[in-house]
Amino acid sequence: VQLQASGGGLVQAGGSLRLSCVASGRTFSRHNMGWFRQAPGKEREFVAAISWSADNLYYTSSVMGRFTISRDNAKNTVYLQMNSLKPEDTAVYYCAGTKTSLTASYDYTYVYDYWGQGTLVTVSS
Repeated sequence: VQLQASGGGLVQAGGSLRLSCVASGRTFSRHNMGWFRQAPGKEREFVAAISWSADNLYYTSSVMGRFTISRDNAKNTVYLQMNSLKPEDTAVYYCAGTKTSLTASYDYTYVYDYWGQGTLVTVSS
């Protein structure tokens, strides 16, 4: 599975962006998907995850109520809708995929087998 993330850009605080991650291959619908981000000088951190069926959604506390993860298996695409953006949301955002169950470890990078190249989100104050 290869992943291609897009949708990043420069936005003012309070604005919105929608990130997309398109997957190649026929098994996308069987993969659980996640979004991570990495700010300059910081470690990569979990943002959100969605199970293959979209029945289970997970968010880090700092984005809950502002970000929404979703997927369209017919289009092999996972989305991250980001609203009410803050300067601290500035980072390179990565999508990732795994067949491992997300129940207990959805926020750990090692769980994910496939990673996209990242898309830069910059939020100005």
